[in-house]
Amino acid sequence: MEVSKALVSGLAGAVALTIAHETLRRLVPEAPRMDVLGMRAISKAMKKAGAQPPAGSSLRAWAMVADVVSNSMYYSLVGVCKDTWLRGSLLGAGAGAGAVLLPGPMGLGSDPSNRTNSTRAMTVGLYLMGGLVAAGVGSALACNDKKC
Repeated sequence: MEVSKALVSGLAGAVALTIAHETLRRLVPEAPRMDVLGMRAISKAMKKAGAQPPAGSSLRAWAMVADVVSNSMYYSLVGVCKDTWLRGSLLGAGAGAGAVLLPGPMGLGSDPSNRTNSTRAMTVGLYLMGGLVAAGVGSALACNDKKC
C-alpha cells in the first residue's frame, strides 16, 4: 500500500462526508450536527488545557478543519488493497456507530447525532458513505497501477 494513495483516498472520503453533512444540515431539520459535536470537543479540550477557545465562526472553522483532518486520517486506513471495499464499509459503519454511541458518554451531549431514529440512521449512513467513497478512490488508484 502506498501511503500517499491511502491519504488521498482518506481525504476524498472525509471531504465527501463533510459536504454531505453540511448539505443535510441546511436541508433536513433532523440531520446530524457533527459540527456542533466538533465545536463542543474543541471547547472542552481547550478549557481543560487552560486556554480560551475561539468563539462563533472561528470555533466552527476550527471544528470543520479538525473534522476533515481527523476523518482523512481515519479513512486513509481503507488503503489501496484487495479488501478496500470491505475495509471501507466496516470503517464507515464503525465510525457511524461511534458517532451515535460515544458523544454522550464523552460529555459532548447526544442530541447532535442521536436525537431521533432518522438522525441516527443519517449519522451512520453518512459515515458509511465516507468509507465507501474512500474505498472507491482507493480502488481506482490501485487499479490505475495495475492497468485494470
